[in-house]
Amino acid sequence: MPRPISATVAVSSLSHNLQRVATCLEQSCSTARPRRPNIWAVIKANAYGHGIDEAVRGFSQADGLAMLDLNEAVRCRELGWTKPIMLLEGFFEPADLAVLDEYRLTTALHSQEQLDMLAAATLAQPLHAFVKLNVGMNRLGFSEQSYPQAYEQARQLCRQGKLAWAGKMSHFARADDDAATTRAQLGVFERCAAGLPGPFSVCNSAATLTPGFWTTVPDDGDQWVRPGICLYGSSPFADQSADSLGLRPAMTLASQLISVREIAHDDGVGYGHTFRAPNNMRIGIVACGYADGYPRHAGTGTPIVVDGVRTTLVGRVSMDMLAVDLTPVPQARPGSPVVLWGEGGPSVDDVALAAGTIGYELLCAVAPRVPRKVIDSFVHKEIA
Repeated sequence: MPRPISATVAVSSLSHNLQRVATCLEQSCSTARPRRPNIWAVIKANAYGHGIDEAVRGFSQADGLAMLDLNEAVRCRELGWTKPIMLLEGFFEPADLAVLDEYRLTTALHSQEQLDMLAAATLAQPLHAFVKLNVGMNRLGFSEQSYPQAYEQARQLCRQGKLAWAGKMSHFARADDDAATTRAQLGVFERCAAGLPGPFSVCNSAATLTPGFWTTVPDDGDQWVRPGICLYGSSPFADQSADSLGLRPAMTLASQLISVREIAHDDGVGYGHTFRAPNNMRIGIVACGYADGYPRHAGTGTPIVVDGVRTTLVGRVSMDMLAVDLTPVPQARPGSPVVLWGEGGPSVDDVALAAGTIGYELLCAVAPRVPRKVIDSFVHKEIA
C-alpha cells in the first residue's frame, strides 16, 4: 500500500471562504459606498499549495484571479476562466507580452523597464494595466516622487493603443498588525492617486477583512481588493483565529500512526534526544516528516490530533517521521488516524505559531511526494 499520508483539498471550503470575504465587504457598504469592491482571488504559488485547477473551481464566483506565473495564468484560461486575470509582478521580458496579448491578461507595471518594453511592443489588442505605487513595502513599485511621471507614461500608452486603460495599485506592509502605519501608507496612495482616472486595487487579506477599511479609500473609480491567505482558511491576523473570522480550512494534512511503543522515564526520543520522557509513557510514530513539508523546527508541544484527540508532538521532526505523546489517547494503535492540520485537527495557524512561522509557509511547502486528494467538502469532526 502507499505511505499513509495525504493532503486533501475541499473545493467547497474555498468557495465558502470567498463568500465569507464577499459578505464582510457587503456588510461594510454604506450609502456612500452602496456596492462592494470587486474581488481578485489571489492564487499565486499554485493557489497557496491547493492547486490551480481546484482554485478555478472554488473561486468561480470571484470577479478575477490574481497570480504571478504566466503558465498558471494560461492554465486558468485553458480551464475556461473568462474573467480578468491579473499578473501581480507583471511581465519579465518582451517575449512575455505576446502571452499577455493572446490570453488577455491584466498586468502590473512597477518599473521603468516594463514601461519601456510595453512602449516597444507590437500588440494585437490593448492590454489592461495597474501602475504600482510603493507606499512603504519597498519591494516593487514607483516611488511617490516618480509615480506621476510613470502614470503619465501609462496614459500615453493608452493614447498609443498599447493599453486600454491604466489603473492604480499598491500594497500595505503592516495591514495585519499596525493600523497607524497602514493609515499613513494609505495617505501616500491617496495623495498620488487623487484625480488620476482608472480603477484601483490596494487591499490584501488583512486590509480586506478590517471592517470598513476599503470604504476609506477614495471613491474615484472601480475598486478591487486582493484577498489571499484568508481564502484558504488561514487568518492574516496574529490575534484572530480563522474560525473566529468564519473561515474554513481548505487543506487537511493527514497521516497515520505506523508504530506505538512504551518508553521509560528519561528515555530520549528522536535525533539529539531533545525530548526525554518525564515518566513512563506511550509514544506514537507518525508517517510525516520534513521531507513531506512539515516544519523541522516544530518542537515538543506543537499541537496534533490522534484518533480525534488533541495531543502534542515530542522530540525532533525527522525526514520521514515524527513522534507524538499518546498519554491522552490510550486507545491509539498502529493505523490510528492523525491530523497534522486542517479539518478535524489543529489549525495550520496553530501549528505555524508553535513552529515560529506562518500558515502561508506551511500550506505552500507541502511536498510533491505527498499524494493530493480533491473532495467537494469535509465532514466536520469534533476534537476531544
